[in-house]
Amino acid sequence: MGLLQSITASEFWQKHIYLNFIAEDRWKYLTDGLQNTIIITIGALIIGIVLGALVSVVRVTHDKAGRPGLGLKLLNVICKVYLTVIRGTPVVVQLLIMWFVVFASAKSDQKLMVAIIAFGINSGAYVAEIFRSGIMSVDPGQMEAGRSLGLSYGQVMLRIIMPQAVKIILPTLINEFIALVKETAVAGYIALGDLTRGGDQIRSQTYDAFPPLLAVAAIYLIVVMLLEKLGRTVERRLAQSDRS
Repeated sequence: MGLLQSITASEFWQKHIYLNFIAEDRWKYLTDGLQNTIIITIGALIIGIVLGALVSVVRVTHDKAGRPGLGLKLLNVICKVYLTVIRGTPVVVQLLIMWFVVFASAKSDQKLMVAIIAFGINSGAYVAEIFRSGIMSVDPGQMEAGRSLGLSYGQVMLRIIMPQAVKIILPTLINEFIALVKETAVAGYIALGDLTRGGDQIRSQTYDAFPPLLAVAAIYLIVVMLLEKLGRTVERRLAQSDRS
């Protein structure tokens, strides 16, 4: 008890811990920001996976088709332009364009939705190439075997090719998920209260930069470590199912 009292009465505690996190409930900046960061990441990941899978299927189908039709050629051109533009420009610029140009008439309470869309579109471009590499690495005989059983091209892709591709690309997909978590740190550019902006709000009130920024870094590190552990667990389970 005496040790606890001496710690809380110390100058370090009062100046760096109490003032930055406890006084005026400033810790809520971090918890609210973390909540927004998680929401943005999960929402963007869902959009990125769906968009990336669709783009990858179009690209692979076009590349494997002997004589692709006009519609497939047009879709492939659109996908290539999308990949080139998104992968060739910074995510923060894309976010600003989405907020100040595409959704210029959006209300301030719609910033979270705009951020999810912006990061989802950005992630989709990288996920598309990850999926494409996974699909291309699956034995072509799998497609032929599926078609010989009477399945359509789409059914073979969905039921046979994609599950195998996901197992192959899972480590890379987890890395993209981790990168997405860290990329959301620029959401503050549209004044959205994410985790990084929460730490910056504390700093602007206390004029003490190190403790809040250290706390933000520690929270990001913990989240990334948990995601890495989750990825290893899923990989281990998939490997066990393959052996069985």
